[in-house]
Amino acid sequence: MARQALNLKNARILVTNDDGIYGPGLKVLERIAKMLCPDVWVVAPQSEQSATSHSLTLRRPLRTKKLGTRRFAVDGTPTDCVLLAQRRILKDRPADLVLSGVNEGANLGEDVGYSGTIAAATEGSLLGAASIALSQGTMRDRPTPWKTAEKYGADVIRRLVSQAWPKDILINVNFPFCQPDQVRGLQICIQGRHESGIEIFAGSDPSGRPYDWVGNFSEPAEAQKGSDIAAFYEGSITITPLKFDRTHQAGLKFLKGLFP
Repeated sequence: MARQALNLKNARILVTNDDGIYGPGLKVLERIAKMLCPDVWVVAPQSEQSATSHSLTLRRPLRTKKLGTRRFAVDGTPTDCVLLAQRRILKDRPADLVLSGVNEGANLGEDVGYSGTIAAATEGSLLGAASIALSQGTMRDRPTPWKTAEKYGADVIRRLVSQAWPKDILINVNFPFCQPDQVRGLQICIQGRHESGIEIFAGSDPSGRPYDWVGNFSEPAEAQKGSDIAAFYEGSITITPLKFDRTHQAGLKFLKGLFP
């Protein structure tokens, strides 16, 4: 079945993220959302929840703090935030569109499996809302070019929700690390794969005790053509439809052959 196109003038938008309620990208996304419609609600984690994936808080109560009109902080994960927003805070009229981000750092390739930004959009889609994750590329020791996401974000969202799309998908959008006038178009991409994986940094604390610190994905030497990674490093805005049914069809046929 297809999710119907949205009339943004009459829609309700939920904005969330994984960088926390005070994350700079959340302010950018709020401004983008308010360009689309007046009914915008913010429910975001109280503190940073990067790489929490699609986790729920089950072993302690969640506490929600109202910070202003249509603005709430939750001491939980991005998934908790969307669930509480749709099922409690907005239970009388859940959001039609869930926007997650703008994440400070791209979510490309296997990042999507770890990302709290993607997870929030996944939860929104599971709960029946059209859902889009948005991320802004960054570079170490360089200012984040938020103006790029802010310039193109509203138009990308309008175009995405103007047509019906399958109910079992969410959309992953990445803005490249460059100024707005340097963006080299927009590409519809497959999910890529980083070649070198996650970096681990070894060190010692002030007491001399050793530790390991999990870092970011290394930049790929060469990415698959047509992938989100390749397009991103070419300077394009990337758009990738993601599904939450992870069944591998070829593997299914293989296993049926083993267990006839």
